[in-house]
Amino acid sequence: MAPAAAGERSLKETPTWAVAIACAVFILISIIIEQAIHALGKWFQKRNKKAMLEALEKIKAELMLLGFISLLLTVGTRYLPKICIPEKYGNTMLPCELESKYKEDGGGKDDGKNKGGGGDGGDDNDRRRKLLEFAETMIWRRVLAPSGGDSSACSEGKVPLISPSGMHQLHIFIFVLAVFHVVYSVITMALAQAKMKKWKAWESETSSLEYQFTNDPSRFRFIRQTSFIKRHSGFSTMPGIRWIVAFFRQFFGSVTKVDYLTMRHGFINAHFAPNSKFDFHKYIKRSMEDDFKVVVGISIPLWIFAVVFLVLNVHQWHTFTWLSLAPLVILLVVGTKLELIIMEMAQEMHDRTTVVKGAPVVEPSNKFFWFNRPEWILLLIHFTLFQNAFQMAYFLWTSLEFGFTSCFHENLPLILTRVFLGVALQILCSYITFPLYALITQMGSHMKKAI
Repeated sequence: MAPAAAGERSLKETPTWAVAIACAVFILISIIIEQAIHALGKWFQKRNKKAMLEALEKIKAELMLLGFISLLLTVGTRYLPKICIPEKYGNTMLPCELESKYKEDGGGKDDGKNKGGGGDGGDDNDRRRKLLEFAETMIWRRVLAPSGGDSSACSEGKVPLISPSGMHQLHIFIFVLAVFHVVYSVITMALAQAKMKKWKAWESETSSLEYQFTNDPSRFRFIRQTSFIKRHSGFSTMPGIRWIVAFFRQFFGSVTKVDYLTMRHGFINAHFAPNSKFDFHKYIKRSMEDDFKVVVGISIPLWIFAVVFLVLNVHQWHTFTWLSLAPLVILLVVGTKLELIIMEMAQEMHDRTTVVKGAPVVEPSNKFFWFNRPEWILLLIHFTLFQNAFQMAYFLWTSLEFGFTSCFHENLPLILTRVFLGVALQILCSYITFPLYALITQMGSHMKKAI
């Protein structure tokens, strides 16, 4: 067996009490987490929240998958570094500039200085900085190297497929990604339910005498006199202009009381007897919990996206910059489309009749959605949340592992701007877009199974 590296002790040279304490701490933390998940599941079961219980089971399945990935990475740390590839392939498509160039550049500049008899002070400082960075990197790699060292694993002209330190860093990244996605999903659900508390007050108003008088079935009104048509008519119906109106409306009053009550009345009129006492707010809440089961999961396509991103994250390709705009663009387009659906329902009602009896009635239909599929909007929201969590996890991982002065943060103001946009996007999706989707998606042709 190869000797241990300098400053490193194996378990046979470690006190038994230190090993026992470390194991006890890990076991205790694992038991606490397991008992907390079990208690949360019993709480959901006691409150008859079947959708949230299924979402919790999906989280547990993801944690189990994470455990398998962790185990495979741990085992692979012993074998993957022994796989050697030619150095010319090992030095292609790097996320950062090749560190050996720092050494070569520094040596070349020194030669020029000796030959020329002088040099600029700024160049000297730059050379020293690069040489120090290279030296620190080589020392850090030596500390993380396995007992046998990396140098003996591959012959000259070849490099390991991935180093043991790289395996360790990849291990941490996958863990951070999984944790961020679950935390982001929980934040999304919490903020969405906070937004929907306002709707509960509107639902309670439907039992009041004032609401029943205002929407008396025997009362006739011109359709243009109703509050719903007034809100979604006029200047906002012009082609092109309505997209601009819908875009800004998602930020300011995305769902008003008249929108909620009109869609509630249309939903009940389409699926139940008129004037039914159906609790539309409770139905939306349960429907959103069903959708949360989808949002909290990491599907195979999302894992494929994560792998593709890691492949394309090459130095000077600026892949991260372009992909960071994708979730924001997708979310804004989705929010605009949802607002357009309300406007299109109002326009259809206005074109269908001039007089309304009682409350105005919208007709739910899949034709208002892209390709007649309301569920596709949820897939876009799911992808947006995962991609945002991926980028935030990547930022945190690179900051902790390599520091703010690494090549991953060459343009720190741009990086911080993307982080700010990521936080804003999470709030926008959780507090505006996801609740708006939960309401508008009920305007499809079919009821959800949450009933």
